[in-house]
Amino acid sequence: MPTPDQLNEYRNIIRAPIITEKSMMQAEVENKYHFAVHPDANKIQIRNAIEALFNVRVTKVNTLNVKGKTRRRSYRHRAGKTALQKKAIVTLAPGDQIDLIEVA
Repeated sequence: MPTPDQLNEYRNIIRAPIITEKSMMQAEVENKYHFAVHPDANKIQIRNAIEALFNVRVTKVNTLNVKGKTRRRSYRHRAGKTALQKKAIVTLAPGDQIDLIEVA
């Protein structure tokens, strides 16, 4: 059982679930869940955080860094950028699931 300090660390690693049409379909069909994670987190830390926070077994973790997109701002049409983001796609063991509605 993780200590309260470890749970706080895990909550800092897993920032939020990503709820889109594609992620919800993969959750139902392939048992894969998408999360926004801390940019410095590695796969082992993400695996430990998901297993501790949601009490499930993780079989695979895929990560990807999403670059910020250039956007036009309305003030004098200057360009700005959205923030960099790191995503994790977590595959759970058969029979395990996460209720994303309660998490969000």
